Amino acid sequence: MSLSIHNSRLTEAILRTEREGQYLERKGRDTKPSKIASELIGMLNAGGGVLVLGIANDGTVEDLNRGGGLLADGPDLDPFRKIVHDYIDPPANIELEEIYLTGGELIFLFHVDQDYERLFQRKDNEDIFLRVADANKGPLSREEVKKLEYNKGIRSFEDEAREDFDPTDLDRRACEDYRAAMGYEGTFEELALKRNLAVRRNGVVKYKNAAILLFAENPERYIPNASVRYVRYEGTERKAGSEFNVVKDQRFEGGIPTLIRQVSTFMEGSLRDYYYLDLTKGKFQRVPEFPKDAWLEGIVNALCHRSYNIQGNPVLIRHFDDRLEVSNSGPLPAQVTVENIEQERFARNVRIARTLGDLGYVRELNEGVPRIYRAMREIMLGKPVYTDDGTTVTLTLRNRVSDHNETIFSEVMEAIEQVWFTLNKSQQRMIELLFEEQEVTVAEMAHAVGITEAAIRYNLKKLEESRIIERRSEKQRDPNALYRFRQG
Repeated sequence: MSLSIHNSRLTEAILRTEREGQYLERKGRDTKPSKIASELIGMLNAGGGVLVLGIANDGTVEDLNRGGGLLADGPDLDPFRKIVHDYIDPPANIELEEIYLTGGELIFLFHVDQDYERLFQRKDNEDIFLRVADANKGPLSREEVKKLEYNKGIRSFEDEAREDFDPTDLDRRACEDYRAAMGYEGTFEELALKRNLAVRRNGVVKYKNAAILLFAENPERYIPNASVRYVRYEGTERKAGSEFNVVKDQRFEGGIPTLIRQVSTFMEGSLRDYYYLDLTKGKFQRVPEFPKDAWLEGIVNALCHRSYNIQGNPVLIRHFDDRLEVSNSGPLPAQVTVENIEQERFARNVRIARTLGDLGYVRELNEGVPRIYRAMREIMLGKPVYTDDGTTVTLTLRNRVSDHNETIFSEVMEAIEQVWFTLNKSQQRMIELLFEEQEVTVAEMAHAVGITEAAIRYNLKKLEESRIIERRSEKQRDPNALYRFRQG
């Protein structure tokens, strides 16, 4: 049963057990009001959310009406009730609910609504914070504040209410799916108002761009190129004219949840299989050429975080023999760069991201990109590569193993399986490294494996004798000689 009149999804079980993330933070009763204020400011400057005071990180309930922590001398809760007034500038839209749980314990729920037009700071020291995934980042530097101000300007597109949208264009099945996922007993229209996907003007409900992108049957009637296009090329590069090498060109239309389902089904039937080495068994296993966790997460991220105000190209999936490219319009958001993208998180389209989270398509903003890296690494594919040219962000996933000649590669697979459990840990790690990088020098191996170059050379000799690897260099003594899997 829901505890909140502001969010029907919030049951006691969710407040105690759901993992903290972009939109949920728990704090015990020993947290100072100033700390709570900083956390609320971080949420205000990001995507909003709920802060629970009176439940610790591990889910333990700490009754605010009982002594302990900062309340050891008796509960004085007024400083917490006045946080918004005393600590936050400018005045913020934060609703405080005082909730009694089934055991009679008192907790506070701070419902934070994201604000597109203002930056919020501490009244006492002017510090600015930003919630990034499950953590509060800050105080922000001057450069980070500048980037945040810029990003808040371009991401307001999803929050724009559309006077020209006809509600009969909503996909009723998608709307009902969302209502069911939220456990909401009212109408979809009422739920959209509560979740800030719509506004009421002069008694008439107006849906925002975010709602159109998520729940319209055909969002492209209102937002050009709000679709996904898949192009399959024969070979490893694009060609034109008489050498035109497109062998499949498929377009997908619909709301974002519908797009995710359609593209996922299509991709599963379009990818080839190949073998990878299971390190625990010393055997090769057949898997799709790219792991689903990697390509699906890349597509969801592209749909979730693209700049829909830049109405240029659809989300574009280019499939080559050796790689998959997923591109979306717009630069990377806020403080995210191609260098720190595996660690930094920030949602450009917070309404869309939050709704996809409610539907289960986005588990946590701090999991997405690391999951892509992890999925590729687990089956020994090359690292994902992000590029950003200022107008388009592209994720490239490479299947380097597919470059090997099949017959020769089969021989190498057989040789590895035969000797796997006779190899030492360094030799196994060297084989793993070759799957990741294809060609590696002695120095690179020594750095990655963590042993001396002399030890690397000893182990390389053993792998050569097992007909697994070979040396590439015309010089007899070449410190830059490359080692790779045996080709013949």
